[in-house]
Amino acid sequence: MPFQVSPGVNVSEIDLTTIVPAVSTSIGVVAGRFHWGPMSKRVLVNNEDVLASNFGKPDNNNYQEWFTAASFLSYSNQLYVGRVDNNANNATSSGNDARILNDDDYEAKDAAANLGAHNWIAKYPGELGNSLKVAVCQSANTWESLLYRPTNQTDPVLTFTAGQLEANTATANLASRVSAGDYLYLANSTVKIDFQVASITSTANESRIILETAPTTIDLGGTSSLGIAANNASLVRRWEYYDWFDGAPGTSAYAESRGGSGDELHVVVVDEDGDISGIKNTVVERFPFVSRAFDARREDGETQYYKSAINNQSNWIWWGQHDTTLGLTAQQAAPATTTFVNSSDLGDTTRTSLSNGTTGNTPTEGQITDAYDLFANGEEVDVSIIMGADATATVAQHLIQNIAEVRKDCIVTLSPESADVVNNSTFSGSEVADVVAFRNALNLSSSYGTMDSGWKYMYDKYNDVYRYVPLNGDVAGTMARTDNLRDPWYSPAGYNRGNIRNIVRLAYNPPKPQRDELYRAGVNPVVTFPGQGTVLFGDKTLLNRPSAFDRINVRRLFIVLEKAISNAARFSLFEFNDAFTRAQFRNLVEPFLRDVQGRRGIFDFRVVCDETNNTPEVIDRNEFIGDIYIKPARSINFIQLNFVAVRTGVAFEEVVGQF
Repeated sequence: MPFQVSPGVNVSEIDLTTIVPAVSTSIGVVAGRFHWGPMSKRVLVNNEDVLASNFGKPDNNNYQEWFTAASFLSYSNQLYVGRVDNNANNATSSGNDARILNDDDYEAKDAAANLGAHNWIAKYPGELGNSLKVAVCQSANTWESLLYRPTNQTDPVLTFTAGQLEANTATANLASRVSAGDYLYLANSTVKIDFQVASITSTANESRIILETAPTTIDLGGTSSLGIAANNASLVRRWEYYDWFDGAPGTSAYAESRGGSGDELHVVVVDEDGDISGIKNTVVERFPFVSRAFDARREDGETQYYKSAINNQSNWIWWGQHDTTLGLTAQQAAPATTTFVNSSDLGDTTRTSLSNGTTGNTPTEGQITDAYDLFANGEEVDVSIIMGADATATVAQHLIQNIAEVRKDCIVTLSPESADVVNNSTFSGSEVADVVAFRNALNLSSSYGTMDSGWKYMYDKYNDVYRYVPLNGDVAGTMARTDNLRDPWYSPAGYNRGNIRNIVRLAYNPPKPQRDELYRAGVNPVVTFPGQGTVLFGDKTLLNRPSAFDRINVRRLFIVLEKAISNAARFSLFEFNDAFTRAQFRNLVEPFLRDVQGRRGIFDFRVVCDETNNTPEVIDRNEFIGDIYIKPARSINFIQLNFVAVRTGVAFEEVVGQF
């Protein structure tokens, strides 16, 4: 308690309820070449649909890592994805290069006014952004306007010939008031006809509007002439996306209350080419009644400023700079007190197709390891299983030696290269030799890595083809499934927990003699047994010396123990190294280990934290030592069944234990 100068009562609380916390053991990681989504950023996904939505669908260039991720998600619902930065570009409205990797990169470049001269930028790098179009409705006139209505018989008459509307004089000025994509409505007391505009031409003598899929004639009282003057009809144009909004943009309540006007906009994002939705010209996002005023707010306090609203909510585009037709300069925003220009310009500036998005280069090993390095710091991100996908030996070495062995709280799953097992028919048994050669090429001995024997053949529903995919995503998935069904210290192999999902067949199904050779090399066979399915049939790590840690379940047991107990031990930092603190530490750890023992993870344990290991010299160095002795439970890898036949008159007690 603090020292008190005068009499009084001081109340304080001392919390001695600290326990060893639960730790995660089923969070996967994969990095690869994806065609959409943020680069150089960790993204957590929980199912295959979210994977496809965030990172695009698989294709011939990235199906290996894509289906490694999807395979894991068929067993678990926690996967971090890192998209490799392979120098892809974002599509833009200007058709020039742009590189916005993720939201942090955008914010930094926006703050430095370094976004480039683009009104709109695709949210992420990649060719998929080229399918996007951004359309802006900037005023009531743009939303809907009366295009043509003759006031007397001398006004030019519109005629309809061969799918074209034609005014016989340029004074009708139709071309300057219509854009491709607009809808035209012809209405009188008996007739209403609507067409979508394909293109517009204008000469000194006429204005001509070419329509989409229009008939060659229109029957208005038996004549192909529209006869607008005679029929007292009107020609009205509407914005292409008129029906997507409840009304025309005008003045927001926020601007009106401050003396401003004409600040509202409608914005739509369109899948123009159909590469996103599968259907051309599908509206994928819309932003109604957003404001040009940078300080505009809705009644609930949420920003109404179109730049912020779109940047915060859109999955497809970034704002780049102001379109000058909106009554703003390219970089100058304006407050809600402004009277904005309600331009009646209906030109192409309000409908902008994005272009120049690129897929980038084939990722180098350095670019792939850079993506995985996003997960190298255990204090920044909590992960449990790192999948190599189709990693080369160089990348695999990096994952184990520079990430897993540094973090010491996760394990790496690897597969051989495709050529080692897929259509490898050089000679009988060449698969086992090539798989073992790949394992030897890793040139390491580590309990933080594990390797399976091959690839699986599975169906790609996105492209209606079958593909070979590495099995390390499934091996990681069996570990996650084991965590959910049992505990991390159970072996993920065998008939009970090692079944492989979503498989047509194995590229390489090793027979027993070859399984023996693989297992001696530390490679875990994946085997299809008739009537039993396909199972992971080994639980070795890549540690090549005899040790308890040469088994997956023991390595993962110690990951759990070390991770949980070290988290609890942090609360002893800066306390006194005295008998009370040491007893408190033992009282934290021993109940936790008894629980693990009761759940069959360990056979026995002992915790030593007293004067024997916390000597005066240790205390004077400001250190604290806790020794934890563990007898780990072992998985059964070999079963010996002895059947002994005895004569009828022999007592079993005479022969039991003699063989």
